[in-house]
Amino acid sequence: MNLLELTYAQLLAQFQRRYARGAFHAAALYRAFYTQTDCDPARLQAFAASPELAQRVRDDLETQRPRIVDRRSQEDVTKLLFRLADGLAVETVVVPMTHHTTVCVSCQVGCAMGCRLCETGRMGLRRSLTASEIVAQVHAVKLDLGFPVRNVVFMGMGEPLDNFDAVIQAIRVLEDQRGLSIAKRRITVSTCGRVDGIRRLAALDWPQLKLAVSLNAADDETRAFLMPINRRFDLATLKQALQDYPLARGNVLLMEYVVIGGVNDRVADAQRLATYLAGLPARLNLIAYNPRRESPFAAPSPESLQRFHQALVERKIFVRLRRSKGAGIRAACGQLGAAINL
Repeated sequence: MNLLELTYAQLLAQFQRRYARGAFHAAALYRAFYTQTDCDPARLQAFAASPELAQRVRDDLETQRPRIVDRRSQEDVTKLLFRLADGLAVETVVVPMTHHTTVCVSCQVGCAMGCRLCETGRMGLRRSLTASEIVAQVHAVKLDLGFPVRNVVFMGMGEPLDNFDAVIQAIRVLEDQRGLSIAKRRITVSTCGRVDGIRRLAALDWPQLKLAVSLNAADDETRAFLMPINRRFDLATLKQALQDYPLARGNVLLMEYVVIGGVNDRVADAQRLATYLAGLPARLNLIAYNPRRESPFAAPSPESLQRFHQALVERKIFVRLRRSKGAGIRAACGQLGAAINL
């Protein structure tokens, strides 16, 4: 049994099937696993009268977890390198806020989407992570490092909707109130625009879950150049899927636009973007491009970034200019993967 991939209900079912035991023991084990660094059943009071059961459970538990093998920090941002059981690695970013912490998790080793502006996209896809490998990143940040985790964003390495089943199971585990208890309204799934995955996500009818979309251009030619996914799902198809997406009252879609110098930073680009966003319940985040290694692109000038932002404000777009953090340790948007030796 791997507790990192089981909800409490699933663990209870395992206890009933394997040991003919119920909630008393299952709840004690689950609670201990998500609140203590040492989760030996033999040391739990609930198992004190059942040493044989404790031994059986201990023998059945999968104890191997991804290991933190490197940790780097800048401006309160921490980037972690996790080594997986097969020797591959992923990076996770921890962003402390005033009263809580956001964890940016990876869901794949590399990525198959091939976006030109992204470091991870250069790696290609080595493999997808399991649900337990995704949850392990949050578990380690909270239990091993002691951060008060409140938010989880699937904005690390990989395309979440390209690893749909594992990501969904990870969300179910993350939100379990007997475990990490991270509510869906505190979880964001980001996609480059996999419309098939967006529609699968919509079918789950999880309106509290936040959906973020990396847009980066509002015309098909530029977007297809930057993001090959646009050749499969063009902007019109993407917009229709977003219009159909269920949202809780007061919730909005999060649209991400990376501003690249000389590519998508003109006032005309901002005008097209404003037109595209019309009719969508969306909040737009502008992010100045963080160059990847050997990048053919450049960051926008402060002047062009300000002009772009102002053009959107004048068109009544709900827009925020995001300040990049962690670029010095290559932990900023689009930079993950540079430090991994595959």
